[in-house]
Amino acid sequence: MAEKWKHPGGKFRELGAASLSDAEILSILIAPGIKGKPALAIAEEVLAKYGSFEGMSNRPLEEFLDFKGLADVKILRIAAAFEVARRVLERSRQTPRH
Repeated sequence: MAEKWKHPGGKFRELGAASLSDAEILSILIAPGIKGKPALAIAEEVLAKYGSFEGMSNRPLEEFLDFKGLADVKILRIAAAFEVARRVLERSRQTPRH
């Protein structure tokens, strides 16, 4: 059966975030891809090098320039997503639980 989504964003919208792989989530942040290389292929390459989001999280931003298809705007989107996650985690740790 052919996949009915042309982009992970459609899959996200219809089935929810939990249905997406890490590469699909990352590809949403770095879309669109470049000629001959879709965002999903770029995302898979990044995750193959770093192993996981955790492996990516504290890398210098300049390292991501080594990937064909990633430039300043897309790298800043990735960095911003990590910063959002960091702040959510930090604030959840500060909130008293009952």
